[in-house]
Amino acid sequence: MSTIDWTVLIFTLVAVVVYGVFIGRGQKSNESYLKADNKMPWYIVLIGIMATQASAITFLSAPGQAYTDGMRFVQYYFGLPLAMIVICITFIPIFQRLNVYTAYEYLENRFDKKTRVLTSLLFLFSRGLSTGISIYAPSIILSSVLNWNIYLTNVLTGGILLIYTYVGGAKAIAHTQKLQFLIILGTMAFAGYLIIENMPNGIGFNDALYLAGKSGKLNVITTEFDWKDKYNIWSGLIGGFFLALSYFGTDQSQVGRYITAKDNTNAKMGLLLNGLVKIPMQFAILLIGALLFAFFSLKPAPIYFNERSYQNLKEKQPEQAAVFEKEHQDLQAKFNSESKEILKLKETQSPELKKTIEDFKNTQTKVKALHGRVEEAINKSNFNAEKTDTNYIFLYFVKNTLPVGMIGLLFAVIFLASWGSISAALNSLAACSLKDVHLLFKKEILDDKTELKYSRLHTLAWGIFSIGVAMFATQMGSLIEAVNVLGSLFYGPILGIFLVAFYFKKINGKNVFMAAILSEIAVIAVYQFDIVSFLWLNVIGAAAVIIFSAIGLLFYKPKAVNS
Repeated sequence: MSTIDWTVLIFTLVAVVVYGVFIGRGQKSNESYLKADNKMPWYIVLIGIMATQASAITFLSAPGQAYTDGMRFVQYYFGLPLAMIVICITFIPIFQRLNVYTAYEYLENRFDKKTRVLTSLLFLFSRGLSTGISIYAPSIILSSVLNWNIYLTNVLTGGILLIYTYVGGAKAIAHTQKLQFLIILGTMAFAGYLIIENMPNGIGFNDALYLAGKSGKLNVITTEFDWKDKYNIWSGLIGGFFLALSYFGTDQSQVGRYITAKDNTNAKMGLLLNGLVKIPMQFAILLIGALLFAFFSLKPAPIYFNERSYQNLKEKQPEQAAVFEKEHQDLQAKFNSESKEILKLKETQSPELKKTIEDFKNTQTKVKALHGRVEEAINKSNFNAEKTDTNYIFLYFVKNTLPVGMIGLLFAVIFLASWGSISAALNSLAACSLKDVHLLFKKEILDDKTELKYSRLHTLAWGIFSIGVAMFATQMGSLIEAVNVLGSLFYGPILGIFLVAFYFKKINGKNVFMAAILSEIAVIAVYQFDIVSFLWLNVIGAAAVIIFSAIGLLFYKPKAVNS
């Protein structure tokens, strides 16, 4: 990068860290550190919810996901608005009335201590792992730009954000997320504009959309039902609803954002607006990936977007790389030529256009097959790198196309997005491990100062744990998919516990505790044997808890429960 880009990158990141430390200064109690004194207005709640979900993985991996698989990933969010309504009706009033620090406090009141602890541990395990993956995403950037070892960049990325998270707690997180998200949205919109601006002369937005459509990248709606298809309208509406219900209703990283609200109204407004805004925002981010495909249909694309991995293959197997490059050069020239020919003929609707589109699709298939062979060779070369180059596609465009200054800002954006979600996750992990595990079994009563010290130590410990997880994230392929698969392994049973708590008053703690364990085993078995796509795991997990709990009533006499 240029000196100007480095200046923009460093200045932006330092400014956010300093702002976070400044705004979060003077913490004196856990009420402030973990819940921001319950003073957040609805718009801060909204931004916090969106920023917590929209990590660097969203902005780094989602365009690559659309580039390789089209825009059908957006269907994953179709169940979100309905889930927000259910949470506003059922979850928020209970959490606000009980004035909880974590979502799992309610479960002890409704069931018993062991159910609360079990649910907390499921959350801590899944969120701790996914936070590590979120740290790894921006580490890719540092590693690529500086040609540094990925393990070193994991430590740097995770360590820097710990500064204001450790010092400022929930208040610092809420206000830095506001600043981060405004910078992110503006910069990503400008990046989309620059993709079109850098197209060959005379080719505009409509032309790019036309090419993306003919290549199958605008496949927003997939109506065909298939249990194993990851993204179709049915898995999105049903599986996505259950995943969103669990994530926003029972995951402390999200619950921790809206329990900081001033009151019920502000919490509900923030959550409902998230349901309305999230789908168009994700659509726009995926559209950037589809436009990138059109861009590289008209201009030379690299043989592999992870340049460092390919360079390693080239050094180890120069003869094989030479064969790959010759085939790639011929196919890319043919692909670019056919793309331009399609745009010349698109208004004619002639037989020649139909034939050119068929040739274009055949060449696209050959390019994809070559890419697969290159990827296989790289993965066999024993180079410690990602299984795919999906996460590098948008990054490659940024590095090699955008003007000076903009490159540094976009790299800063990916860091900011990462920090927004990771800081919230660390805060929620600390709140959960402290309140639901540590203090639950500690007999003595602690004063505010001591409890605040423990909160910060838990934050630090989870930061170190997440950095450790990031060290093992190199073999997960598309990061945005990896995070959602990981969540789906645990969210279903967690959601099922809460659904039983809210709607099945006759079921007691002993029943639901055993049902949760059996359901988690069932979900892992279904995933291990690849019976259905991952979104359905959320439905299976939630339903299994309810069914197993109901069966348990045949063996255990129900006890009176608190509501």
